Amino acid sequence: MLQLIKAALRPPAGPGRISLALGVGAVTHLLFTAGVLAMIIAMFHGMSASLGRVPQPWAWMVNLLLIIQFPLGHSLLLSRRGGRWLSRLVPGPHGGKLASTTFALIASIQLLILFTLWTPSGIIWWQAEGAVFWVVCGVYGLSWLLLMKATFDAGLEVQSGALGWMSLLARITPRFPDMPTEGLFRLIRQPIYVAFALTLWTVPVWTPDQLLLAVSYTAYCLLAPRLKERRFSKRYGERFERYRAAVPYAIPAIRTGSGDKHAE
Repeated sequence: MLQLIKAALRPPAGPGRISLALGVGAVTHLLFTAGVLAMIIAMFHGMSASLGRVPQPWAWMVNLLLIIQFPLGHSLLLSRRGGRWLSRLVPGPHGGKLASTTFALIASIQLLILFTLWTPSGIIWWQAEGAVFWVVCGVYGLSWLLLMKATFDAGLEVQSGALGWMSLLARITPRFPDMPTEGLFRLIRQPIYVAFALTLWTVPVWTPDQLLLAVSYTAYCLLAPRLKERRFSKRYGERFERYRAAVPYAIPAIRTGSGDKHAE
């Protein structure tokens, strides 16, 4: 990541390419930040404070579609066909380099759509108060910090969309981070999905809306990484198989003594 930043700070001549890289990067990071903030705020209120106003009984159907569109789009874009589509989405010769940034941009828009256009049911089952409120808020905040740590360990430049536009700015081929095995990835193979699942269940307000979201996306967090691991198995072969044999999927194991170095 540091080498990518240093190279991007000294881009060779090419005003059109530089403008494209900086413009796409700015829009992507703005929408990425907005999507994350919308998610944090909406779930903090148990999905009871969104902007959607679809009348019942259609509201639940629309809300289900909002839930489904994110994992479906995510999985499609991570496929081979989706990768080719991402490379062609930006017209001209730079679409391939910007593919990872385009992916993050689309994912950010999907998050914004989900968490701002949700139609609240208006039903609140439980709301933390007093000391319990502050305890739950602390756990909710820790869950988000855990998610941020897992994202950093996985390669922040890829997760945030910076890899594509910074590579274009520096006029170099995008170089994806190696298979993550350090940090939280030493404890479990899927810390991002586990941390995200924790954010779903540690909110201070509980509604039918939040329960639907939590159940749906927890199932996604448990099942979707199987597809990711298939891709890793094809890409890294025996190295990933050793890692998979040594590190649990989602629940850390209690270790005794010193373990083997699984990722060599």
